[in-house]
Order: sequence, then C-alpha cells, then structure tokens
Amino acid sequence: MKSFVMHASAKATIVFVFACLLGVTPAFAVRPTVVKTEPANGEQGVDPTLRRITIEFDQDMDTRGGRSICGGGDLFPKIVGNPRWDDKRTFIITVRLKPSHDYALSINCPAALNFRSADGESVVPYPVRFKTGGGEGAEDLPVSEINAAAVEVLREMIDQQYSYRDRLGLDWDQLFNDHKQLLIDSTTPKRFAQIAGVLLAHAKDKHIWLNVAGEHVPSYVRPMTPNANAEILPDLIPNWQQHNGIVYTGLFDDGVVYIRIDSWSSRDPRAYEGLYRMIGQHADAPGMVVDVRFNGGGSETLALDLAGCFIDDPVVYAKNVYRTPSTDSGFTEVLDRALEPNPGRPAYRGKIAVLSGPVVISSCEAFVLMMKQVPTATVFGDTTQGSSGNPKAYDLGNGVTVYLPSWKAMLPDGTEFEGVGVEPDVPVDTQPADFKQRDPVLEAALEHLRD
Repeated sequence: MKSFVMHASAKATIVFVFACLLGVTPAFAVRPTVVKTEPANGEQGVDPTLRRITIEFDQDMDTRGGRSICGGGDLFPKIVGNPRWDDKRTFIITVRLKPSHDYALSINCPAALNFRSADGESVVPYPVRFKTGGGEGAEDLPVSEINAAAVEVLREMIDQQYSYRDRLGLDWDQLFNDHKQLLIDSTTPKRFAQIAGVLLAHAKDKHIWLNVAGEHVPSYVRPMTPNANAEILPDLIPNWQQHNGIVYTGLFDDGVVYIRIDSWSSRDPRAYEGLYRMIGQHADAPGMVVDVRFNGGGSETLALDLAGCFIDDPVVYAKNVYRTPSTDSGFTEVLDRALEPNPGRPAYRGKIAVLSGPVVISSCEAFVLMMKQVPTATVFGDTTQGSSGNPKAYDLGNGVTVYLPSWKAMLPDGTEFEGVGVEPDVPVDTQPADFKQRDPVLEAALEHLRD
C-alpha cells in the first residue's frame, strides 16, 4: 500500500514521499540515475502551459514501489491528478504552472529515497530547476481549455486509480464522449463538478464524489429506508438513554443490554464512552443487542475498538486489494484485515445479537463483518448496501477534486461484496409498515438471546 507523507522542516520545506517496502538489494546492483527530464534542469523560458513534467531513468525501475518527489514552498509546482509511471523507465507528473515563475523539485533527496530500480537500488538524487516564460500560464487560459485539461485528468484517474472501474462493464470512453463538451463548456467549477457527478453516477458507487471549495458534490445518490423506526425505540426499550446524537443505550428488565451506534464518524473521542460504560457495568448480562441499522459508516478504527471488546484472539474479518496499475493484475496482492482484542476496554463474552440492514454501508459493513467473527454473536435483519471504497482525492486542476475508491473490499473468503452487501445470519423480512408499533428485527434478536 502506498502512503503519502509530508515532512516539514523549520523552513517549511515539504517533502512529498510515496513510501515503499524495501527489498533485498543485490551486491552487484548499480544505482539508477535520471538521464533526461522535460523541462531540462536549468531550462529557462519553459512554456507556462506545459502540463507534464517527464522523468526518464537509465534502467528499469520498481514501478510497484514508492517514489519521492521532493521540494517545498512556492518553488514546488502544483501537482494535478496522481503522478504515474508511463513505462518502466518513464515517470509522469501532471502539473499546472504559472508564467515567469521559478520552479524546483528533486527526484529523491537525502530525506527520501523511495524511487528505486527493479533491483532495489535507490535513484541518485536529481534536482530539476526551471523557469517559465512570460505570457499566459495554465491558470490564465480560457476556462474551456482549463476544463478540457481537467477532463483528461479525470479520464486518466478513472482508468488508472478507480478500483471498481470494470465492475459494471461500463463503456467509459462513450460516457466521456457523451459528457465531454458539457464539461468543457462549464462556466464554473461547481457546474463542472455537477456534470462530472452525472457522468460518474453511472458507476452506481456511493464512494465517488466531488468537492469544490469545501462543498460536497455527490455522484450516485440512492436513499435507503432503514429496517427500523427510530421514533418508537424509546418506547420499546426500557431505561432508554440518549448519550448524544449517535449513541443510545437501554436495559431490559431481565438484564439484556441494548446499545445503538448510528455512526463511526464522531471526531469527539468521548462520543462512544457511554457504550463502554454500559459494557463495563453489565459484563455479566445474559445478552446484548448491538443495533447499527441507522449507521452509515465512518472510521473503521472506531468500529474495531468496539468489536475488540467481544473477542479473545485475533481473527481475519475482511480482505482487500488496492488499485495499482503498474502490476500485471492492476491490483496489489490480497491483504488481510484483522480484528484484535481491545485490552484497554471492558470485555463482554455473553450472547450478542447484531441488528443490521440496508442503511448499513462502508465502515459499518466492516463492523458487521467483524461481529460475524465473534463466536457469541449472531447478525439479524437484512443485507447491507454493499459499498466500501476507501476513496482517495485527486485534484483535477480546475478547482474540482474528485474522490475515487482505491480498493476492492472482500469477505474473509475473498469474495467481493461491492454492490452485493453483507447478508445477516438470520434474515428478518420486513416492510416499513411493520415498524409502526413494533420492531420485528429486535423481537427476533431478543427471542434468540432469551432462548
């Protein structure tokens, strides 16, 4: 998995590091060098409308590993999209330049040596300094030309970075042809994003969206109806307590505990404390209901913290692969995601009934998968949405940023569940009308716990 790290010195110099795994280096390997760049190091009067910086190496490179593009401050060019390998010896950085401006970057540097040859040798650091000529820069071009360049970047990101690109067998070339002129003719970044959202909605992927100056612009929108009624739950569950906007608890007369988590997205570290107090105070409870039927995901780490209260030994709950266009398959090897015990929180080993359904998505689907690995837990309700993407951001260079899924999420057996969802252990077929005065899913769970 590649990571994007920024190191800042006292002079606010920023080093862009794409970390890689280090392999064994043969003793006879020769360190690779940069043989050519465009623009050339020291070049003056570079066309400010130049869109790509090209780096050529003298030998085949490790295109699956990391890379280090070093630099900082106003001298560092604005990077658009995602830097990529064009072939085993050529690296492309898409940029937007200003006229009459000095630029400087370095391929590798003492603090970061992640560009490596196929033999594992780090590239000899190579500086690239140049100055653009006067006239119009990329930012001064007509809006239509800026948008045309953004369309190219978006198409490239779909092809190179979108993990579910081929899931529905879409004709992406035709889709872009159908929307290209509308995108180019957009008079504002927001209008461009809205049209791009219509184009990208064909992927039926809720983890694709766009952002303009901090404003969220969705692509695929498909509201789901929960298999629950939040209004009646306080009347159905004794000792009801709302801790905040996302955590609720209750306690039945026979000692069965109820906890409900509506999101894994809270930035307040205290938001989930009510859950842990409830678990700690009722560690000997005869049963526990964990209700996530209203949960739309968030931080998988927060979900792991809670699920870790219910197990004794580490267990794999999911797998995934990351989109990596430089590999033969286009993806990394299959990676395991493991649930581990949480010794810092109260433990519970009694019977658990997890309530799930069609609103559950993303990191909460991961939580359901975690709970499926808990020996004492059973999942009740309906199938989840089936959407997990780990989206990454890509600047299109026209004021619009697109977010695209970077992985394919899988069940523990390696089966992909995008667009399919996670099935309950005990299906409970319901209609919205069933929840006017009662909750059939909760009833089935309680019957199981009390059996």
